[in-house]
Amino acid sequence: MSAARLGRAPDGTPYADLRDLASGVALQAAGLVRRERAVGVEVTSTKTSSIDIVTATDRASEALVRDLLGRLRPDDGVVGEEDDPRAGTSGVRWVVDPIDGTVNFLYGIPQYAVSLAVQVPDAESPLGDGWRTVAGVVVNVATGELFEAVEGGGARRGGVPLEVRRDVPLAQRLVLTGFSYDAEQRRRQAEALVGLLPQVRDVRRMGSAALDLCAVAAGQADAYLEEGTRLWDHAAGVLVAREAGARWELLPGVGGRALLLCAPARGYDEIRDAVVAAGFTATEPSAE
Repeated sequence: MSAARLGRAPDGTPYADLRDLASGVALQAAGLVRRERAVGVEVTSTKTSSIDIVTATDRASEALVRDLLGRLRPDDGVVGEEDDPRAGTSGVRWVVDPIDGTVNFLYGIPQYAVSLAVQVPDAESPLGDGWRTVAGVVVNVATGELFEAVEGGGARRGGVPLEVRRDVPLAQRLVLTGFSYDAEQRRRQAEALVGLLPQVRDVRRMGSAALDLCAVAAGQADAYLEEGTRLWDHAAGVLVAREAGARWELLPGVGGRALLLCAPARGYDEIRDAVVAAGFTATEPSAE
């Protein structure tokens, strides 16, 4: 679909142009992360717990993204994992995860990414925060794979269109998940996993929410669920998955935080019912 047929941001910029800009910026940040990993990793601090780490490269990657966006789009807002939000006046907001999968990055496991999403105001935002994602990119730093999507224009990897796996029975679904950094929440999530595991093909814990969502988009997994992800973890990846044919929603998690569930739209209700029955949610939500 041509950019002319896609939406435009409040300042008139086509969503497709913002996607292309996001791709260029994210690739530059991924290059920095790749170079820093070759030199070595320094843990500088922790966040929610002693295992929720921050590295100097996380901060350097976000600083680079903010600097590039500040020069290219000075009137836009920015929300990132490692620094304070920056308000904008253009009606465009960028959501930055400088390294999604920092523990993998620390250990040298090749499953970590730079994630960058573009949002515009929307009073009916699915997240209830007044913003809607209209473009997003995720770069697998270790492999160089570039996942990108624009609202209404589909998703692609390396320029090749993506599509979810369709009509997969529950027993043949490969499910990706993640766990909280809080020990008590992890215990509850593990108990729920025991209830789901016998019903599906298998479960994987890969360590990057953004890349897990892209895996659903690429047909490399049949569902992703995780409680407690933050906006920067999933903003871009959710759009990539949705544009490839997935459905997603936030449910009340058993640990007290929002549970993100994403799976192919066809057959979505079956995996949703299984997740609820297994105990991943605090209470059974009402049907949509």
